[in-house]
Amino acid sequence: MKNLVLAFIVLFTSTLFADDINLWKKSTLNKVLQRGELQVCMEPGYMPFEMKDKKGRIIGYDVDFAKKMSRAMGVKLKLLPTAWDGIIAALVTGKCDIIMSGMTITQKRNLKVNFANPYLVVGQTVMMNKSLKGKIKTAKDLDKPQYTIVTKLGVTGEIASRKFFKNAKIVTFETEADAAAEVLNGKADAMVYDQPYNVLFMSDKGKGKLIHLDKPLTYEPLGWAVRKGDPDFLNWLNNFLRQMQEDKVVGFSDHLYKKWLVDTRWLKRVQ
Repeated sequence: MKNLVLAFIVLFTSTLFADDINLWKKSTLNKVLQRGELQVCMEPGYMPFEMKDKKGRIIGYDVDFAKKMSRAMGVKLKLLPTAWDGIIAALVTGKCDIIMSGMTITQKRNLKVNFANPYLVVGQTVMMNKSLKGKIKTAKDLDKPQYTIVTKLGVTGEIASRKFFKNAKIVTFETEADAAAEVLNGKADAMVYDQPYNVLFMSDKGKGKLIHLDKPLTYEPLGWAVRKGDPDFLNWLNNFLRQMQEDKVVGFSDHLYKKWLVDTRWLKRVQ
């Protein structure tokens, strides 16, 4: 009887070990290490997270994090510019290993992909035409039929716009730059978009021309997206992120925040 139990234990342990090996072989992390290259999907049009400089190079908050990540893995980095409306499909079909593109963690997206822990928390704010000063004191005052609110198509800015402004006219654009231009040109009354973008816009093109209602309408954690069923990769990413956030010597996350979200000198590189 003891021999039978021992045999069962050996068989069970061997099966678990074999399963662990198979999972590791299928892991994105293992494939990245074997390939010697981390392939990252991002849409280079979302300042200050990823955008192209005057020489056509992709720079930004997420780019610096991706560089740090690839060095920690000991592999090369390949950035893959990807249209926003197809970026999740690109990840799911294996065209890249990870999405690092200022993506907000939402329940809907979480049905298709898994997210590492949030690396930054932002929210939707409102930039409005200066002519509305005195008439509009809070974002809620814009929820009237006579006002036109613009945002980018397919992002959380559109979701927030349709959620909080049931009576106003909502118009979407392919890029955030086009939406902001509508407000600058007086063709729209206000724009709903991510707080970091709006803060930077107000320090540059919107300065003296627009009014920023900077109290966030939403709570939006940003996270890196990976394919489902990959606990090894997710575990590595969360540990890497924790190290970058908590290391008081390096202070990498704080460094990036100040470099891209506080200091605006980099704007000269993309104008």
